[in-house]
Amino acid sequence: MRRGADERVAIVMVDYNQGHFFERTLGLLREQTRRPDRILVVDNASSDGSPDAIEARFTEVEVLRLGRNAGFARANNAGVRAAEDCGWVALLNADAYPAPRWLEGLLDAARRRPEFASFSSRMMQADEPELLDGAGDLYHVSGLAWRRDHGRGLTETQDALEEEEVFAACGGAAMYRRDAYVANGGFDEEFFAYFEDTDLGFRLRLDGQRCLYVPGSVVHHVGSATTGAGSDFTVYHQQRNMVWTWVKNMPWPLALLYLPQHVLANAWTALAWARRDRGAVVLRAKRDAMLGLPRVLRQRRQVQARRRVGALALRRAMAVGAAPTRLPALLDRVTRR
Repeated sequence: MRRGADERVAIVMVDYNQGHFFERTLGLLREQTRRPDRILVVDNASSDGSPDAIEARFTEVEVLRLGRNAGFARANNAGVRAAEDCGWVALLNADAYPAPRWLEGLLDAARRRPEFASFSSRMMQADEPELLDGAGDLYHVSGLAWRRDHGRGLTETQDALEEEEVFAACGGAAMYRRDAYVANGGFDEEFFAYFEDTDLGFRLRLDGQRCLYVPGSVVHHVGSATTGAGSDFTVYHQQRNMVWTWVKNMPWPLALLYLPQHVLANAWTALAWARRDRGAVVLRAKRDAMLGLPRVLRQRRQVQARRRVGALALRRAMAVGAAPTRLPALLDRVTRR
């Protein structure tokens, strides 16, 4: 029986010279207890032959070739746009290996909890499968964001085994109601990569949408497979996009209240990365963040004009406290996509 659009789900994956991961990941998608209705791989001009190899080996997969490296954000948006006959889109990194019930668990949660528009997976570390890579994303009032419980064992935290609301979903293994994703503009393509999932999660919250962490939907994640944890590319895009996310989305009452913490978080970040010989990269990122503010402020006016959630309700969804003073420990949590 043909499923209606509300029941159909498309998997969207991005490829940039990641052919060595796709053989395993696409094979695991064939073993899902609930098979996806469509699988779209969006290729960012890979030079490793992976698009041709995927088409030859996995005939059920649709390969969209962008012709250039347009970035993680733009590629995901292209895949979501192409999945117009599906009510749900699940984003999956090539290096995130899904357990058999991964997709079934997400769709089951969506049926049971219709008040949520996005769903976050339980991510375990592929190289140390007893350790968590993340149990949903947290967002601090200062602008810092990180994956909850990263690096902890399941016996150390009960949170990772309980279905509960989180601020946002990590885009490496997440499912969104497609209409909510599209209506809120999808990923900001100027971000290129990093923080684009936090930024979208923030805008979804401003629109009254919520995110549910689903512990039964498990992937084993390699992390930073393309860009490298702590590389200049990773540090630059995270530090630039951190500023843009906060400026674009934080409502005025909270922005005025927490601006000192935002400044402190940026200062602590620069200092922490400088101690890891990345100070010049961070300074370039912050400079470019400032140069991009006219565009971001125009976006801000549009985002805030459609806000449906009060500042107090939004504040309750955020983390508070002394996160900026623990920044060195947090760096390892935010550099593994």
